[in-house]
Amino acid sequence: MIVIRNENINEYRETETVIREAFWNHYSPGCNDHYLVHIMRDCPTFIPELDLVAVDDNKLIGVTMSLKSCIKGDDGKIYDVISLGPIGVCPGYQRQGVGGMLLAESKEIAKRMGYRAILLCGDPDYYTRQGFVAAETYGIRNSENMFADALHVCELYSGALIGVSGRYFEDEIYDVDEAAAEKFDKLFPPKEIISGTPMQMKFDRMVQRVKPYLSR
Repeated sequence: MIVIRNENINEYRETETVIREAFWNHYSPGCNDHYLVHIMRDCPTFIPELDLVAVDDNKLIGVTMSLKSCIKGDDGKIYDVISLGPIGVCPGYQRQGVGGMLLAESKEIAKRMGYRAILLCGDPDYYTRQGFVAAETYGIRNSENMFADALHVCELYSGALIGVSGRYFEDEIYDVDEAAAEKFDKLFPPKEIISGTPMQMKFDRMVQRVKPYLSR
């Protein structure tokens, strides 16, 4: 039976290993997501309640973490929201609904905490099946004021984003220091780095699909 619960302090390296296995050579050659998880825990915007793991018979098989972020509204107001990710599942457990379970629990906890929405960047083919829609639907752009195909949002209650158009700002920690990530990766067993995979090329095309916001 798969259980979703909070991460324990003695699971940190195991959690980082799960994320490394989940993302290695997936969206890019190698990965830096395990380093991101490592430094997120000390970030001021880290949300401990949303530091979740999926466990199957005492084996850690999935992870998700979240940070506080905001939308700077076109109306001049600041709206508190959540940036979710990374979220990853061990390769042997993927396509079995584990990611959906982590997302569902994250949504429920975030709603109870009073947040209005969760945002993330990811594959539309997956996240639209998990209750997310293109952020452009609500007039939400990235920090560069561009509509981005990869940017998705999920309302945590009906009408939560009515009138909340604007620019979405996530924590700067997501802009990972590649040199620091590479150094951190040396603490783990070596793995082959592969580039040019179909998924990597799909992801590259996806993140490049942006268009300017034309105010009225």
